[in-house]
Amino acid sequence: MSQSIMEAVEQEQVRTDLPSLNIGDTVDVHLRIVEGVKERIQVFTGVIIAMSGGGINRTITVRRIVANEGVERVLPLSSPRIAKIEIKRHGHVRRAKLHYLRDRVGKKRRLADVRRGLGRMPISQRQAARKSKKAEQAVIETGEVDVPGKTTEQGETPQG
Repeated sequence: MSQSIMEAVEQEQVRTDLPSLNIGDTVDVHLRIVEGVKERIQVFTGVIIAMSGGGINRTITVRRIVANEGVERVLPLSSPRIAKIEIKRHGHVRRAKLHYLRDRVGKKRRLADVRRGLGRMPISQRQAARKSKKAEQAVIETGEVDVPGKTTEQGETPQG
């Protein structure tokens, strides 16, 4: 009984206005900083190297380099101190935790950018796309379909 009450209270507090975040994304996290009576927004730009927890306890670890020194912040996503999160680029990664970036220096520290959505495409869709492309190529090579600029078996260019 009490567990269901706790879950109901937590569901009210979970933020739904944040974008879908993934490991390897470069993000701008806009944080509310309170100094005395003044409040201002400070932007923390970095790469998401880890995500943990779920629901109201979900956190991300964002890493950035300041004066050749690595700085990491663990940010709870349901915190009211986070004003907004903007995704700058999507990095192509093959791991759930990117702690190996701590040891990298210089250009090796960069992650490859996701191109044309191939980095996020599920394996089954990737295999289906390859099969359909191979089938398309086979149809063109056998000459079953008239393709502009492609010669037929008789050596003539199809008119169409």
